Amino acid sequence: MKLMHRSVALATVSLAALTALGSGALAGGFAVREQSAQAQGMSFAGAASGSGGLGSMFWNPATITMNPGWQSQYSASIIVPNAEIQPLPGTSPLAAFPAFSGNFVPSGDIGQDALLVSGYSSIQINDWLWIGNTSTAPYGLVTKPHDVWSGQVYSRSSKIVTFDINPIIGIKVTDWLSIAFGPELQYFTTTLKRATGPTATAGSAILRGDSFGGGFTAGVTFTPWAGTVFGVGFRSSIHHELDGSIKPAVGLYIPVKANINTPETVTFGLTQSIWPNLRVNLGLEWANWSRLGTSPVVAQETIPGLAAYGAAVTTLPLNYKDGYFYSAGLEYDWNQRLTLRAGVAYEDSPITDRIRSTRLPDNDRIWLSIGGSYKWNEKLSFDVAYTHIFVRDTPIRIVPGHQDFIAAPAALGGLPFVGDVDARVDIFSVGLKYRWDTPSIPIPAPVVTKG
Repeated sequence: MKLMHRSVALATVSLAALTALGSGALAGGFAVREQSAQAQGMSFAGAASGSGGLGSMFWNPATITMNPGWQSQYSASIIVPNAEIQPLPGTSPLAAFPAFSGNFVPSGDIGQDALLVSGYSSIQINDWLWIGNTSTAPYGLVTKPHDVWSGQVYSRSSKIVTFDINPIIGIKVTDWLSIAFGPELQYFTTTLKRATGPTATAGSAILRGDSFGGGFTAGVTFTPWAGTVFGVGFRSSIHHELDGSIKPAVGLYIPVKANINTPETVTFGLTQSIWPNLRVNLGLEWANWSRLGTSPVVAQETIPGLAAYGAAVTTLPLNYKDGYFYSAGLEYDWNQRLTLRAGVAYEDSPITDRIRSTRLPDNDRIWLSIGGSYKWNEKLSFDVAYTHIFVRDTPIRIVPGHQDFIAAPAALGGLPFVGDVDARVDIFSVGLKYRWDTPSIPIPAPVVTKG
């Protein structure tokens, strides 16, 4: 029972990390990067220097001062992942199901298609002050292998959902310097399931928890001369105390609490005009995933023989490393209405071979993106983007020494799982931008004719 508690609770935060590969999220660790269809067209290059329009406020709130008047922007992304875990020799023979295949059973496609929506608004108060708001889902995931498969003691389903509201105040200090900051309120909820044993008829152990947490964002943009914008944005860590329960068996619940701290991130962006209608964008992002070490899962009630109030039922060993994201893109104004984009990025995942599990088969990846914007009129424009993500071949080795390894039954060497992951992702995004006030329209020069 103790080992089962450990494995179920471990899944709690490991799920948070799988956010990236499954449904609502496609970034290293469990971050959701798809926050702007406009920026996605360049693989988010220059997102902190304004390449995402109003959506750039997610990475750098100071970009709000680059948007005059009263504007709103909305983005919707359909994420279509495909990831299958294939068991290999070395997996516990207890995880073979002769009644199904006479051999080890793969996970099936653990990725679940998802729809991610984000929204942004800004109002220019005067020449130097802006206020705005962002509504996003910074973290989120749903993954679900088959209920009966060779890795079921480590995962049956994983779900994480977040919702984030971030009011922003932007100040244009000078013509070349802008700053911004704002509080961040975030809701975080998770549900994790795993099999209670390696048999085809084993039930599911379930862990659930949710939390509200608060943090802040801040940023700065520099425009040293016309055609050059440099931006730096910061998103703070948010502390969550997940309040929920573990269900180790039918009809039995253990109330628990567990802490998780989301990583702070720093994003750099550079936008440089090459010609009046051509711009190059560069981006670099650092995420402090290494702050996710090992956290205890603490019982909130005494249950004789299982848990004592205030005692750790188990621990959550995550132990990630820092993550990095490098991107470059081009943006070309075909004419006054149509803008075309393309970009490439490389992502260094915070998940290593040493700690990777069936809940989090994350690995380094390459992003290739194309996109465009069409200006319908002075108030309304549309964005589209497509991205394909190539994920490196990914090994999973849950063997003695791995932080997830279940050592029982000891007589049979525990329950090792050895497998390889084949993964790829497609992302389709659309966006809409609308200006609620009436833009200033220059008066056309008079037509001069000869008398």
